[in-house]
Amino acid sequence: MDVTATLARYVVSAPADSVPENVRREAVRSFLNWMGCAVGGSRHETVDIALAAISPFAGKPQAAVLGRGERLDIMHAALLNGISSHVFDFDDTHLRTIIHPAGPIASAILSMAQLKPVSGRDFLHAFILGVEVECRIGNAVYPAHYDIGWHITGTAGVFGAAAAAGKLLGLNEQQMIWALGIAGTQSSGFREMFGTMCKSFHPGRAAQNGLLAAHLAERGFTSSNRVLEAPRGFAHVMSTERNFDEITKGLGDSFEIALNTYKPFACGIVIHPIIDGCVQLRNEFGLKADEIERIDLEVDPLVLELTGKKTPQVGLEGKFSVYHSAAVAIIDGKAGEEEYSDSRVRDPQVVTLRDKVHAVASNTIAEDECHVTVTLSDGRVLKKHVEHAIGSLARPMSNADLDAKFSGLADPVLGAGAAARLRDLCWNIEKLEDVAVLATAAVPAA
Repeated sequence: MDVTATLARYVVSAPADSVPENVRREAVRSFLNWMGCAVGGSRHETVDIALAAISPFAGKPQAAVLGRGERLDIMHAALLNGISSHVFDFDDTHLRTIIHPAGPIASAILSMAQLKPVSGRDFLHAFILGVEVECRIGNAVYPAHYDIGWHITGTAGVFGAAAAAGKLLGLNEQQMIWALGIAGTQSSGFREMFGTMCKSFHPGRAAQNGLLAAHLAERGFTSSNRVLEAPRGFAHVMSTERNFDEITKGLGDSFEIALNTYKPFACGIVIHPIIDGCVQLRNEFGLKADEIERIDLEVDPLVLELTGKKTPQVGLEGKFSVYHSAAVAIIDGKAGEEEYSDSRVRDPQVVTLRDKVHAVASNTIAEDECHVTVTLSDGRVLKKHVEHAIGSLARPMSNADLDAKFSGLADPVLGAGAAARLRDLCWNIEKLEDVAVLATAAVPAA
């Protein structure tokens, strides 16, 4: 099976006009969401530390660190923007694989586009193809690859970044095969890192490594021609199960980005049904924390596997605590970045209610479903069944929802006027003659 060659051939030969309008529209939504997350996350401590560590060793100032005034070489800018876009855990999600598709790809090619002029039409096409590569490879090895501990956004994302960058560089088929091979040999990221700064490092590194892979391949740097399918290649080494048809069948007929979803809550996607149910109960019954005796959750097993942290100590850990998330959903009626700050995780009222949350796993519950039962001190029992969480494919976020989310993230960094201008540029990306204007608009005024 020539899986790698088939995928490379498709990326190299696929024309922009072969992509349906609805797919391009979803790609625009995906990019807009990514930009809001990258700008919004740019002032997080994780980004501060990474920038301080990297700056002394960075090359020429070629590309912007979004949401900030610093400029770095394109490789390090891709790394920083990938970190920034994921640090809030607020970015897009391909639900079938739990890949966050945009981070590795957009971070790589927007940095690159500031050195090599790219039209909005070509940029969006490369972005779509990168997501296709990333998610199809993810489909081929999920869930076994994820179950043994790999963070699939990092491991699959590096392929997408390489493919998208390679498309913009105009790589031929052999060069694209090499780019995928160079990307694959750098594929990494462990789920053990969830709740730490390293989780957002994964898509940043995938962006940087994929961008490097494409540039190395352009110069004739070789790799195996069978990185995906070889017995000692990606799928066999990094997964206990694999289905290569998921990579090659229907290329150009269906597009994974059409299945992308967007988070209304700044935490692990599997917690979203619980937050949704708790917020609904809070609003329907005017619930107060001090009148609650107990909160019982019936959830998909993956919820406890990924987000079973009962006593988070910092905000990043709170994003992987279903207990903390249920508590702030009841107390605050929301779960944005403020609800996952270090101070909120340690707040005595939140801790008290968090200790009253009990969760059990059920194999009959879907990943975007849950049952929430709240028992009050007066004996009343309130129940809510969330069949599909808000933000899922069944209950998608509208364009207006994405606008509001973007403003909430970008306004505090850029100011409302500048954020609105950036938002409008993102919505109209296909009309741009040079997408570098997006990076310029994403930098605060001096």
